[in-house]
Amino acid sequence: MNQFDEVKLEKFYDGKLIKKLSKYTKGLWLLLIFSALMLLAGTLFDLLQPKIISSIIDDYLVPKETYLVEKEEGIELQGKTYAISKSPTDTLIRNGEFISGDKKVSLSKEEEKSYKNLRFIKIRNLTIFLLGLSLLTYISAIVEQIVLNYVGQKVILKIRSDLFYKLEHLSLSFHEKNPVGRLVTRMTNDLGNINELYTDVVVTILSDVAIIFGSIFMMFSMNLKLSLISLSVMPILIGVTIVFQKKVRTAYRLVRVTLAKINSTINENLSGMKTIQIFNQEEKFIDNFDEDNEDYYLASKGELQIYAVFRPFMNLLYYTSLILVLIFGGKFALEGSIEVGVVIAFTIYVQKLFRPIEDLSEKFTIFQSAMASIERVFLLLEEEDSIENEPRVQAESLKGDVEFKNVCFSYEEDEPVLIDVSFNVKAGDTIAFVGATGSGKTTIMSLLTRLYDIDSGEILIDGNSIKDYDKHFLRSRIVPVLQDVFLFAGNIRGNIALLNKEISDEEIWQAADFVNAGQFIRKFPEGLDHPVTEGGSTLSQGERQLLSFARALVHKPDILILDEATASIDTQTEQLIQDAIEKVVKDRTTFVVAHRLS
Repeated sequence: MNQFDEVKLEKFYDGKLIKKLSKYTKGLWLLLIFSALMLLAGTLFDLLQPKIISSIIDDYLVPKETYLVEKEEGIELQGKTYAISKSPTDTLIRNGEFISGDKKVSLSKEEEKSYKNLRFIKIRNLTIFLLGLSLLTYISAIVEQIVLNYVGQKVILKIRSDLFYKLEHLSLSFHEKNPVGRLVTRMTNDLGNINELYTDVVVTILSDVAIIFGSIFMMFSMNLKLSLISLSVMPILIGVTIVFQKKVRTAYRLVRVTLAKINSTINENLSGMKTIQIFNQEEKFIDNFDEDNEDYYLASKGELQIYAVFRPFMNLLYYTSLILVLIFGGKFALEGSIEVGVVIAFTIYVQKLFRPIEDLSEKFTIFQSAMASIERVFLLLEEEDSIENEPRVQAESLKGDVEFKNVCFSYEEDEPVLIDVSFNVKAGDTIAFVGATGSGKTTIMSLLTRLYDIDSGEILIDGNSIKDYDKHFLRSRIVPVLQDVFLFAGNIRGNIALLNKEISDEEIWQAADFVNAGQFIRKFPEGLDHPVTEGGSTLSQGERQLLSFARALVHKPDILILDEATASIDTQTEQLIQDAIEKVVKDRTTFVVAHRLS
């Protein structure tokens, strides 16, 4: 199914996808709003700092003039007490002279010293305030990150749970058509991209946009002419950024595709290592991997080359803008039309302006990748199960009467596997299906448990259509013993009970002894706690098959399916379970699938 492959979004932003994702933030909106407020507060604190630095320099460090207002506390000048005023007044100090109306008097050494001390106090207070703003910026950033990370992790937790639930309940036909690696990628890589959207991209975009517009606003509020000059490189910057986004988007996607191919190759080779080594094909597979590795190397190199050109060019534009500020700002300062502190503030704002622009251009690619991941994840979440489950019959157990009426079935359209199959099995009977590989024996068993739905006809159990039973109930009462036994990583207990905590150890031992599996289990010092690797590679084929019998019996089925259950068991082991099979099939409907009768 191609819909879960690498998605190429036609639109950079899809509101429908964001709306779907926003459902997972239900109950978290207050935290998101709080985080946004922290972001805005932190941005405001950050943007005020250059303005304060400008004020320290122009008003108190190298002031052209200082306006004074009479206060009870301040400095003594000409027999009166004055404090510094931010608003223009008739009383001021300019070039070492005290001016009040028409009166102009040079400051004495004591008055000059008091005047400098007063300015130092202002500088000290503003510096402390500046330090406080820096601390508030730091605290708001920490709080914002913690809150947003929490929201992101909660969202991913919910999506991951829903996604796994969906995968567990989708039909077998779906899983057969979708490679395991692709579905694992949905659970890992794509959810990782969505998590990054919350923890990194959203924070960056909101913060950077706020800083960009905030910096531009502060620059224009301080000096219009210098703002226009310093921002004259913006058209070039915007054009370069657009080109960069297109180039890096393609390169980033190619890196993802080639990396996925490498992961798939590694997974396939490790899984099939036994076959590779038996046929002495290591070098062939190494050559095949080297080709994939070379493709990934070239894709990664191409992406890095784009960044290698873009980042230095952004630095070039930044220094160009900075030079314009220094040249024209210096000229205006010498002419007296602008203060030195304003020029210094502009150099800081230009730096603040360029850093987020560069950051945004890189994050936009990750943002689009996250959008593609959201689309793939929701395509999977919204996948409809081909096996409808609308139970109409309530039952605690099955008697075991089974009837197939004119059943037709095909895995692929126009490629029938079963045509007009009919038979009747009475409760407690044992019936065998014998035939060559591909004749449809196992298919009939799969239809009985509704792993697939039939194309036409009807399957009845105890006189009711199997579609009228809850499919989970049906599968709990019809239990197969398969030729290919899959054992999960864990222990023997978990592989027999299949994580069903209602099944006691006593019941497990009873089932194991019933099929003579208890003999080899007791040989292990750990007993039921004996560790089992994935696939059960540390156990013999016969031991795995005996565990499969124990697994089936402990779940107390009403209908038992033996699908080539003894085909891979040695003669000695087969003798051990023959007497158990005779007991198991008694008074229980049993289907036996085999290539031949023995």
